[in-house]
Amino acid sequence: MPDRNVLGGDLDLCGTDPLTGFFRDGCCSTGPQDTGSHTICAVVTAEFLDHQRSIGNDLSTPMPQYRFPGLKPGDRWCVTAANWLRAHDAGKAAYVVLAATHERVIDIVPLVVLREHAVDVPPDAGSLAD
Repeated sequence: MPDRNVLGGDLDLCGTDPLTGFFRDGCCSTGPQDTGSHTICAVVTAEFLDHQRSIGNDLSTPMPQYRFPGLKPGDRWCVTAANWLRAHDAGKAAYVVLAATHERVIDIVPLVVLREHAVDVPPDAGSLAD
């Protein structure tokens, strides 16, 4: 069975440039070995990256030994649910691509909170009917 996203559909690709995902397959898939729950497809901002660095999670510095290129604002990356939530609580949350965010994140971050930062759905879904 394919992985599901927080909207109930198949999990979309998060990003391939840079190649993201705990399994480095472009998706925010998860499994028992992903103890950090890299389940949120985030579009990172400078503010988010600065916050992550301040909590000891430097996402900007390349680490080739881990196939990690270092991120810049605008990159899509599968981030850990706990660290994204810490950024949210500090007012520094990254944007979220709901269709590429794994359903398991709901165990840690409520869907209503994720929707506040969604970039892949219009603010008024009723406008799609026009």
